[in-house]
Formats: sequence, structure tokens, C-alpha cells
Amino acid sequence: MGAPGEPALAQATTHAREMFSALGIDCDTTSTEQTPHRFVTALAEMTRGLRLDPDRHLRVQFPPESTDQGVIAAVDVPFVALCEHHVLPFVGRATVAYLPRPDAHIVGLSKLARLLQEYGARPQVQERLGGQVTDALTRNLDSLGAACLIRSEHACMTQRGAQAHGAVMVTTHLTGRFSADPGLRAQVLALAPTRTGR
Repeated sequence: MGAPGEPALAQATTHAREMFSALGIDCDTTSTEQTPHRFVTALAEMTRGLRLDPDRHLRVQFPPESTDQGVIAAVDVPFVALCEHHVLPFVGRATVAYLPRPDAHIVGLSKLARLLQEYGARPQVQERLGGQVTDALTRNLDSLGAACLIRSEHACMTQRGAQAHGAVMVTTHLTGRFSADPGLRAQVLALAPTRTGR
């Protein structure tokens, strides 16, 4: 067993080997004997967000540079998340934005990317991910509005089932004035990502 809160990699590797065997996947060749361990290690890395507190990135704040800061946004932030339905990745880009109150403290731009990436690094669905990001921005920054605009490609749709290669999923999560004010809504929607890859 791992330490409290840490994944039990040895136990999970044993179960993964049994799973591969039941599926007829040979894990006894020179090339595949470590596959169960690699698989489990990759899953542990892709779900590291379960063992992290993404909100911690929003607790280090800086005084504002002006009393009218306008919209603050990180655009085209890359991320990888793990679909909780099929345990396959979805990969994309997002715009993470917030509207600070006048004279409110702000956070470093990289913190918006880290927030998204760590909420994504867990069994996830895209709709929930956007809500978790905007909720965190509102909760920690007392912002007037928050937005998370996500565009991603889901392996569970492109590599199996429908096999809709190239299809993307777009979700928009807006709160506060981004939702209520048509001008601000249009301003932030114009920052939506237009691609999923590099």
C-alpha cells in the first residue's frame, strides 16, 4: 500500500496485469512485461489532481496595477484530462478569465493555467471542469465574473464508438457579469480557443 492519500501502485499493477490477461493482451514478452506498471503509473500521473488542491494557486495574490483592471484572461491554455466514463484522455485548449473587482488583488497569469490543468488531472467530464474552474475563481478571488471556455477532442469519441475523427466538443461556462452583461459576454466569448492542438 502507498502512504495515506498516495496510490497503491504495486497493488494496482497486479490488478492491471490480471485485466490485460483477461483481455488476451500478452504481458510476458520483453517489450510488454512492464506494461501493467507503465499503465498504472500513467494513470496515477493523469489523476494527480485528486491528490492536489488546485485552489492553492489562487491564494498568492498581488496588488492591482490600476483601479480599472478590466478582463484578465489566459487564452489557448493547453490541457489533458481523463474522461471518467471510458478512462481515455480528452485533449484541448481553454480560455480562463475573470473580472476582478475595482482595487481587488489579482493572481499571476500562470496560476490560471495551473488551476485548469490540475482540475483536469482527475477523472473528469468537460462540463464539470469548466464549472470547477469558474467556481474556484469566484470563491478565491471574489471576482465580478469568471469564464472557462473549453475546446477539446475526446478519444472516447474519436478512437472508439462513433470514431468521429476530428470532432471537437466546445463548452462555455460563464458566471457573474460575463453571463449577465451582453457586452462583457461578447468580449470574453471572442477570446474562446479556436484550436485543440498545437
